[in-house]
Parts: sequence; C-alpha cells; structure tokens
Amino acid sequence: MNRLVVLGGGESGVGAAVLGQQQKYEVFLSDYGKIDSKYKQVLIHNEIEWEEGNHTEEKILNAVLVVKSPGISDTAPIIIRLQDAGVTIISEIEFASKYTSAKLVAVTGSNGKTTTASWIQHILKSEDYRSVLAGNIGDSFAAQLQPENEYYVLEVSSFQLDGIVNFKPSIAVITNITPDHLDRYGYDFESYVASKFRIAMNHTKADYLLYDADDLTLNDYLSNHHIPSTLIPFSIEKKLDYGTYLENDEIIISIFKKTHIMPIMDLALEGKHNIKNAMAAATVAHLLKIRKNTIRECLENFHAVEHRLEKVLKINKVQYINDSKATSFASTKYALLNSKNIYWILGGLPKKNDKIILSGIKKNIIKCYVVGKNIKFFQRQIQNKINFSITNNLNKTLIKIIKDVQLSNLKKNIILLSPAAESYDQFMNFEQRGEEFK
Repeated sequence: MNRLVVLGGGESGVGAAVLGQQQKYEVFLSDYGKIDSKYKQVLIHNEIEWEEGNHTEEKILNAVLVVKSPGISDTAPIIIRLQDAGVTIISEIEFASKYTSAKLVAVTGSNGKTTTASWIQHILKSEDYRSVLAGNIGDSFAAQLQPENEYYVLEVSSFQLDGIVNFKPSIAVITNITPDHLDRYGYDFESYVASKFRIAMNHTKADYLLYDADDLTLNDYLSNHHIPSTLIPFSIEKKLDYGTYLENDEIIISIFKKTHIMPIMDLALEGKHNIKNAMAAATVAHLLKIRKNTIRECLENFHAVEHRLEKVLKINKVQYINDSKATSFASTKYALLNSKNIYWILGGLPKKNDKIILSGIKKNIIKCYVVGKNIKFFQRQIQNKINFSITNNLNKTLIKIIKDVQLSNLKKNIILLSPAAESYDQFMNFEQRGEEFK
C-alpha cells in the first residue's frame, strides 16, 4: 500500500497532501489542532481524507511515508511513535524536491533570508526566467510544482532542513546565524548551527554555498567542518580574492573575473544588513549568468518585503516603519542599529531565553513602548536602561506615541514596530499584527 500521511494542515501540509495525491499516494492528513477553513476547502475539493483535533494512531502508523509540517516538534508523542515504528519522516521541501528537475536556489539564516530570497526572485523575474518563490514564504513549494518552472527560489528554515534526506539546491545561501528557536534544539546553539548547514549536506564541488564572511559563527563552523560545496564568501569588512566585497563603497563580485556591480548608495534598501542581502542576491544572479545591467537595475528598484522594515508612510517628518516580522531581538536589532530618533514598539510572546541587549543601540532610541500580554518579561529587561511606557494594545500605543512625537523638537522621527517577539498573544500571526499597525 502506497500510503502517505501528512501531519499538519497548514500551507506546507496541505500542499504536500495535494502533491501526494497527484503522485498516486493514498493520502491521509492529520492535524492535532484546528485546520483553517481555506485549507479544509482544498482538502475537500481534492477528496483527501483528513482529521483535526486529534491524531488517530491506527490511521497514521501504517504509513510508508510521513511528511511532517515544520511546526511539529521532533519530540511530539506521535513523532516518537512513528520513529519507534521505523516510518520514514521527511519535510515538505524534501518531498516536493523529488518531483522536479528545476534548478533550486535555497536561502536560510537567522535573519535576512526572506529579503534575500525575494530579491533573488525579483532579479530572475526581471530577466523573464520561469521562476517561483516558495518554501517558508508565501505558497508552499509542493503547491507550486509545475513542469514549466525552470527555477525555484526557496526560503528554508532550520525546521524544514531537519527533515531533508536528498534535498540539494545547486546554489545555497546562509545569510547569518544568531541564537533563535533554541527551545527546539535543547538550548544547544551548536545543534541549531548544524541544522542550518544541512542546506549543503548533499552538495558536491559543482554546487555553491554563499555565506557571510563577517559572521563569526559561520567562520567557526567552516573552520571545523568539511563542507563539500564550492564556498563563496561575501563581506562588507574585508577585500576578498574570491567572493563578493565592498571597495570604495561599490559592490564587487570577484568569482570568474572581477565585476563591478554598483555603488551601495544606489541600493533600494538601506542598512548594512541590506548591503549583505544585496551582495548575496547579486552573487546568485551572477552565478546564473544574468546580465550585469539587469542585476544593477534590480538592486536599485527592489521594494522591501512586507512586514520587514517596510516603510509604511511618512507624515510631517515622521516615518512609520512596519517590522512585524522581527520575532526575536536578533531580528529587531537590525532595525535599531540602522536608524535614529526611534519611538520603538515591542512586545508579544517572547521566545524563551531571548535577551534584549541595548548596548550600542540605546542612543538611537528616544522611547520604548511595551505592548501585549507579556509586559513583565520586557519590563525586567529594559527598566533602568531606557525610557519606556506600557500599554495593552497597539491602537492605544500609537495614539500615545503620536502625542509624544508632537512634543519633540527633532526634525526627523521614526515610529518603529519591531516587536522582538511572536504575535500569538494578541494576533493570529505577524502578518495580522503588521496589518493592524499599518
């Protein structure tokens, strides 16, 4: 019996279930929680058997293959039962990759992966490549498989990489690694780092791994582990004989031969982190033989990813920025480092053991506003270090900030939503939180 069980009824799970049915599997989908109505309609339309609010073991343990959604922990009881029964468990990106011969470009990292993947896709589409953006962003990889697609640009998380076996992107990018999601890795940072490097586990010398040469964690791992890929570093701090670097405020790609791309002052997005995102995207495009003029134009006209340092509007010299996607302090730090005169909104459901470290960025913050249901967690970390106030919802927070800004004599001010926490205390997801802010 060719039986596929999909655990999790979200975007990746339902995409895998439909693909499984197309590949002639007998498919059963099980979600221990509730399945969103839009996904139920897909399952019903495709006549796929499903359940919610429970895992019926007799319908799951007889699988020949299980596709596990990334949000399900490896320590969940049903996963342990499947492992004990010897059932193969993989992720949706592994499953989908079996059914395409298209070229795969995959981007992972603690921060910047959404922007970098989206920027790469923007360049490919501008050159009329038949390319699709998928993975941990937008529609799932499995849901978008079509024979006419030549390229898939995939944003992939560590959770997705934990479930791969043969998945092999010909070009992989690791933007950076900072502590995140450590509860899933027994609070062992080295395990989390190793998970990110699984992106290159099936590489040969014919494949490429791009990485931030300024990231100490990445350098340390590469110094102590053999990576079979052709390594391409990028750096804003040092000139590289081989790789991508800055020279006289201009991005230089020095791989096959030295290529001058563009001055960083012309980049569409501001900040050191976005220089690195641009370097990674430009280098991938260079490897794919995209014309230099196209790369340059796309670095100039790319728009920020929604909910990630998104400039919403500017009124009376006040810039509103939506960074709702920043769900850890490591992500929020980028926003705080690259602006001044900030009225900072933070709060939500904090990640366990996350720490707010204000040294080096405190000078950029005028005032902090803590919002949500976990106020005490944030108050403990920022009190006596920064001027702050507390409110219980986003609407009241904005009203208070606008009054405070009106009292300011500064010529430019920034109102920044960068919560450094998950959204689930008050919102369905970070997108809903960002939409309410806007």
